[in-house]
Amino acid sequence: MLEDRATAVSSPTQWPAAYPKGYAVVDVETTGLARDDRIISAAVYRLDEHGEVEDHWYTLVNPERDPGPVWIHGLTSAVLDGAPLFADIAQEFAARLDGRVLVAHNAVFDWQMIAREYARVRSEAPVRQRLCTIALSKELGLPLPNFKLESLAAHFGVVQQRAHHALDDARVLAEAFRPSLRAAAEGGVRLPLLECRPLTEWSDRPVPRQSAGGYGSYRPTSWRPSRKRPACPYPNPGRYEDGKRLKQGMRVAFSGDTSTERELLEDRAVEAGLHVATSVSRLTSLLVTNDPDSGTSKTVKARQFGTPIMDEAAFGQLLRDVEPADGQA
Repeated sequence: MLEDRATAVSSPTQWPAAYPKGYAVVDVETTGLARDDRIISAAVYRLDEHGEVEDHWYTLVNPERDPGPVWIHGLTSAVLDGAPLFADIAQEFAARLDGRVLVAHNAVFDWQMIAREYARVRSEAPVRQRLCTIALSKELGLPLPNFKLESLAAHFGVVQQRAHHALDDARVLAEAFRPSLRAAAEGGVRLPLLECRPLTEWSDRPVPRQSAGGYGSYRPTSWRPSRKRPACPYPNPGRYEDGKRLKQGMRVAFSGDTSTERELLEDRAVEAGLHVATSVSRLTSLLVTNDPDSGTSKTVKARQFGTPIMDEAAFGQLLRDVEPADGQA
């Protein structure tokens, strides 16, 4: 059992003073992967600063819509109809997160799903930082065949009992995170913490509830909406120069997690007259990333080509005053 292994991961003599004082290991199951999808179950394991388990919590959530891929999470409309709405559990969920670093596997997904749910009830989740166990595994150089949760669990000898069940996924992740945290502390590894900014913008559209006859209203192809855009009408003015304004036509690429939903950030860039690029080349004007040391293909190419790099906050400021393209009013 997870609680019985506490003595096996006792804290190092010199625990890094800069490390967080508590963690909330989270897993959410959802109706899908898109911006308008909903949480249908959530689980939280609260850990202290050294990774010792304090308690855990689990709830179902009525999404008020089709439950999505039942064959994955096993939660039907019949099961969820009697569950509380997110508004009913928002306060208790917040109490579990308050003052802690949110830890999740592919944390940007869990955070954005949670942030959207709080935005819908006109509130904010009390989370200021998140830690992705995929990013931590890379920082530690763990010899994993891939970065799936099952591979991380197998590396630490953790047995999965019910895959895609929020409570069991959170348990498995907590068990794998504890030795990871200890290894990071012993090695003086910088934890890959990212800022969690509340979402003030989100997308929602009515989704039919599941019909009595089956799951016909759910289409897997609707998980990620099409992102086709018209070509940028302005010529590329070249690279961004530090201290100057962005200019219409500049080619902007994004890499890694963003506090604002990626699609919303891209939409803002397009509305400002910028060209959103899916890759980095010698023609790219700017790369936006909150983790320039991540080693992604885009950041590596940006360094090779000398492409300017800036974080999301600075980019957001520059978006407020984009210089018109030559010949434009």
